[in-house]
Amino acid sequence: MLVSGTGSILQALIDACADPGFGARIVAVGADRDGTGGVARAEAAGIPTFVQRLGDAPDRFMWDRKLTVDCHMFEPDLIVAAGFLKLVGAAFLGRFGGRMINTHPALLPAFPGLHSVRDALAYGVKVTGCSVILVDAGVDSGPILAQAAVPVLDGDDEATLHERIKVAERELVVDTVGRMVRYGWSVQGRRVRIGASG
Repeated sequence: MLVSGTGSILQALIDACADPGFGARIVAVGADRDGTGGVARAEAAGIPTFVQRLGDAPDRFMWDRKLTVDCHMFEPDLIVAAGFLKLVGAAFLGRFGGRMINTHPALLPAFPGLHSVRDALAYGVKVTGCSVILVDAGVDSGPILAQAAVPVLDGDDEATLHERIKVAERELVVDTVGRMVRYGWSVQGRRVRIGASG
């Protein structure tokens, strides 16, 4: 897993992986900065960790290559970016393309980017939500694996709406990762199929 923040989605996956029937095991957690809650959660659970800071590399290209090497050492079948706030590049996608997922707090393709919750409120939508996508070279533009709707309430501000989206997001990521590792997945164009039920 790759994290940048508190690691609440990571914790949900750590908890899910405690059940052998879930079918997944977290082999490592990487971060793009020191002192993240996600790394602390991983260390508390006995999961190997690494940090690959962008500022430690001479440029983004070299950072991307170093991140690729770090991840490759653990031989993951699937990479989950959970609140990871860096875009990966060509080297990373060349190694892990089609095997990296990310979550986004909006019903893509609506409201991509860093301010999706604020943008949804400003637009006046009555329903927003979260998406789990396969990562590609764009910003929140990869094929959609799963989505969950969250109603926008009349009294919502950005903080209250985002908190409800995060609850749905954790559940959606755990469900999606579990189905992917148990049943496999395939991609045809922009359509992703998870096992026989996708």
